[in-house]
Amino acid sequence: MPSFADYSLRRIKASDRDLLRTWRNKDNIRENMYTDHIIGELEHNKWFEKALLDTVNHYFVFEYQERPVGFVSFTKVNVLDRRSDWAFYLGETDVPKGSGSAMEYFALVQAFEVLNFRKLCCEVFSFNQLVVNLHKKFGFQQEGLFKQHMKKSESFQDVVALALFDTEWVASKNTLFNRCFR
Repeated sequence: MPSFADYSLRRIKASDRDLLRTWRNKDNIRENMYTDHIIGELEHNKWFEKALLDTVNHYFVFEYQERPVGFVSFTKVNVLDRRSDWAFYLGETDVPKGSGSAMEYFALVQAFEVLNFRKLCCEVFSFNQLVVNLHKKFGFQQEGLFKQHMKKSESFQDVVALALFDTEWVASKNTLFNRCFR
C-alpha cells in the first residue's frame, strides 16, 4: 500500500492544460459528469484560463510520486456560509489500489483545514454507486435524491446529493487516515 508521502495535491498550473483536457474527454470520466460531450480545444482553453485566474473557486491536480494522476475542484464556493461543492476524478488508471481514497482524503484536508470550509457538498449520479459508497465511507451523508434530474443518453437519471461537515471530518480524520494509509 502506498504511503501518505507518495501523494500530494497542488494547484493547477499552465502546464496542466492539455493533460486536464485529455482526462476530461476520457469515456469513463465523461459518463459520470453532468457535461459529457467531447470538450474541444477552444472550449477547454477558455475554461482553463478562467480557472487559472479564479480567486473564489479552487482547482487542483492530485499526484502520485510527483506524477499527475487526478483532478479535484471546489466550486460554487460560498464564503459567507463557508460552503462549497466539490468534484474529483482519477485521470490515470495505472495507479495503486486505494488512490481514489487517498485523493478523497487529500481533498478533505484541503477543504476543511486549508480552505476552511464548514460544509462540503457533492452530487453524484445514482448509477455511480462506487463513488456514492466511497463518499459515505468518508462520512458524507445523503441529504437528498433528485429524481430524474439530468438527461444522460436519452434517459433521465437520478442524482444523489451528499454533504460532509467540518465537525464530522475532525471526528473521523484519524480513522480515515489509518484506513487509507496503513
